[in-house]
Amino acid sequence: MNAPVRFVDHAEPRHDWTREEVEALFDLPFMELVFQAAQVHRRWFDPSELQLSQLLSIKTGGCAENCGYCSQSASFNTGLKAEKLMDLDNVVVAARAAKAGGAQRFCMGAAWRDLKDRDLPKVAEMITQVKALGLETCVTLGMLKADQAVALKDAGLDYYNHNLDTSPEYYDKVVTTRTYDDRLETLQHVRDAGISTCCGGIVGMGESRQDRASFLHQLATLPVHPDSLPVNALVPVAGTPLGDKIKREGEIDGLEFVRTVAVARLVCPKSMVRLSAGRDDMSRELQALCFLAGANSIFVGGKLLTTPLPGMDQDSVLLRDLGMRPFGTSAET
Repeated sequence: MNAPVRFVDHAEPRHDWTREEVEALFDLPFMELVFQAAQVHRRWFDPSELQLSQLLSIKTGGCAENCGYCSQSASFNTGLKAEKLMDLDNVVVAARAAKAGGAQRFCMGAAWRDLKDRDLPKVAEMITQVKALGLETCVTLGMLKADQAVALKDAGLDYYNHNLDTSPEYYDKVVTTRTYDDRLETLQHVRDAGISTCCGGIVGMGESRQDRASFLHQLATLPVHPDSLPVNALVPVAGTPLGDKIKREGEIDGLEFVRTVAVARLVCPKSMVRLSAGRDDMSRELQALCFLAGANSIFVGGKLLTTPLPGMDQDSVLLRDLGMRPFGTSAET
């Protein structure tokens, strides 16, 4: 029998969660779990608000990593052509368009195993100019060294995304070209530099519920909870090992996905829990359940690196129909 869950009325952040407690949350009756998560959400956030981010691939394809879900890995034949790093002017144009479309944070992703010193000045200038537009800035560039994290902070970077992807136990079924400790080390460099962390993972890769609990336990016991916590549903890409596997075996159940969102909200109560990849395949009703369970951030703009997202028009209608609004806007606007 799982250990009893210590539910705290005021939902103060904890860093002493046990694996058994997180598993017990997953095992709660669905209605009770969502109710508890909704209570915690309301303790820290206005449940009518959503934070809107847009993600641009500034360097697509040709990545040396062998992440089994990724269309951009050079290890797999997915038909994606490798491209060079975008030029600064085009990045700024995309950022202006994102802001005009309602995005509040602009994220830039490069398909690199790690950031090379030769590319650092170009990326730093992108950050500085996007920041000057009045947008929050986020990048995901692979592994970082400590001095590189400091340089990104000096350029004005607000958030660095570096996902754990899955549980330590399932990790080698996903990627073997970098270790779990490599990921944790980069996160430490980011925190030491004073940059906010964006760290989550992907569900629906064939992992068990125990793996999902272990993954969230890892996030909940970090020295500082992620400031943003993206929960991705695997988008199966033909030609990738995990994409082909899931096309054969079936995708994650929608209610199990909602459970994952709810547990993420409970164990990391002050994090922005973001619906990320896979949202294009979710019904309006499933998205609404996720918001009820504590998700309060989404990617917008029609595309997430190389996978589709709903268009801004669809998202605007969804927010209107749910009575929700972007962060920082009044109910009257």
